[in-house]
Amino acid sequence: MEQKIHQGRNVKRFREMLGIKQEALAYDLGEDWSQKKISMLEQKDVIEENLLKQISNFLRIPVEAFQNFDEEQAVHIISNTFNDQSNGYNYYPTFNVNPVDKWVEALEEIKRLNSELLKAKDEHIKALEKLVREK
Repeated sequence: MEQKIHQGRNVKRFREMLGIKQEALAYDLGEDWSQKKISMLEQKDVIEENLLKQISNFLRIPVEAFQNFDEEQAVHIISNTFNDQSNGYNYYPTFNVNPVDKWVEALEEIKRLNSELLKAKDEHIKALEKLVREK
């Protein structure tokens, strides 16, 4: 059974990781947007690509992150990779080559996205510091 990527949940996940409030995202998207509208957007499975591009520009997160990141799949791969065959004293993990490859891929994607998030957060902090200095 193939899991569907929930783009709205990904927008929310990355926005929260960056410490950006819904109001700030709404403000950046324009006067037609409000906190409530962002909340509704984050509940959508699929978001129009042009809107994802706007959000991507504001959060400085690649559009592909919203379209492809599946936390549930990553957790599923990790949880199904290990098989506990302990006898009370020993733990013998067994590995299936295919799930391990998927697990490594998922971890590499998480690592890459985390690096991009940290970079974007640093840029946001610099922009905020600049705004504070200008006031």
